[in-house]
Amino acid sequence: MKTADFDFDLPDSAIALRPAQPRDAARMLRVMPGQPLADLQVRDLPGELRAGDILVLNDTRVIPARLSGRRTRGESVVAVEATLHKRIAPDRWSAFMRPGKRLAPGDRVSFGEGEDRACLLGALDATVVEKGEGGEILLAFDLAGPALDEAIKARGAMPLPPYIAAKRPEDEQDQIDYQTIYAQADGSVAAPTAGLHFTPELMDRLAAAGVETCFVTLHVGAGTFLPVKVDDIAGHRMHAEFGEVSPDTAERLNRARAAGGRIICVGTTSLRLVESAAGEDGMVRPFADDTAIFITPGYRFRAADGLMTNFHLPRSTLFMLVSAFSGLETMRAAYAHAIETGYRFYSYGDASLLWRAD
Repeated sequence: MKTADFDFDLPDSAIALRPAQPRDAARMLRVMPGQPLADLQVRDLPGELRAGDILVLNDTRVIPARLSGRRTRGESVVAVEATLHKRIAPDRWSAFMRPGKRLAPGDRVSFGEGEDRACLLGALDATVVEKGEGGEILLAFDLAGPALDEAIKARGAMPLPPYIAAKRPEDEQDQIDYQTIYAQADGSVAAPTAGLHFTPELMDRLAAAGVETCFVTLHVGAGTFLPVKVDDIAGHRMHAEFGEVSPDTAERLNRARAAGGRIICVGTTSLRLVESAAGEDGMVRPFADDTAIFITPGYRFRAADGLMTNFHLPRSTLFMLVSAFSGLETMRAAYAHAIETGYRFYSYGDASLLWRAD
C-alpha cells in the first residue's frame, strides 16, 4: 500500500493544545465496523464494556528528555537540542538531535549550566559516539546510572510533541497533564496518550462494573513522531522500543480471554506490545525485549479485541495501525466525522473506542 492511502485533510484548529478538564470529560467516538458511529465521552467507557473484559494500560512514565546544549569542536561552538530516544547502556542514550548535520563522532556536547561554571555541579556532558542511518545519534555521557538520571531530571524539559511545542512553550501544568495517573516506570520520551484520559473516579467505576485492569510497560521513543518518508509503506522501518509483559499479566490476559472476556488495549503502545507478546495461537506470553512491530492493513490480530486511542496524524504509522484494526474505509469515515463535528486531535485531544474488524 502507498503512504498516500492514509492521507486526509486536517485543519490546524483541530490540534488540541491543552487536555480536557477533567480528563474523562474528553469526547470519545465509538467505532464498530458495520455499525453507526456513536458520539460519547470517556466517562461513558464503563457502559461500553462488560464484566469480565480486561483493559491493558501502559504504566511507563515520561522523563524530561529534551535537552538544550552546545556542541564544542575546537573553537567552534554551536547550539544544539537533543531529544533522548532510547537508553542503550547506563551511560548511553540514542537521541535525535538538531542540527544533526553539524555533529560528528568525537564531538563534545555540554548540556546544563553555562560555560562559566565555577564547578562541575549541574554538569551534563556527553561525547558523540556515532550517527545512525535513521538519524539517531549515540551519546556517551560522562555520568551513568542514577547519577545520570538525576542530572537529566534536573536539566531536561518535558518533551511535548512537536505539533504542540511549535505553538506554545512547555510549562508547569504539562508536568501533570502529560503524565498518566498510573505512570510508574521511568523511560518514555512521549506519553501513552490514550491513558491521559483516565481519572481515579473512572478507574473505580470500571472496577465496580466488573472490568479488570492490568499493566504492561512500553517505553515510548521519539520515533513515534517521525513521519513516514517512503511512498510504499513496505519500505518503512519502525524504531525499536523496549517493552515488558510480566508473567502475571500474561496469565491474567489469557484467563480473561478463556472466560469469554475481551482484551481492550488502552493506546497503540499497549496494543503493539500485547501483539508482540502473543503467539499465533492467540496466547499472550511473558515478554521483555525490544519490539519494532509495524502494523498495517492485512495484519492478523492475535490478542486485542478493542482499542482505545486518540486521533492520529495523517500518513502516520498510527493511522495505519488503526486502519488495520477497524478497516481503512471505516477509519476514513470515522476521521471525517471527527473533523466535521469538532473532535480534538493528537496527544491532548479526544479519544476513540475502536472494535476490531472481523
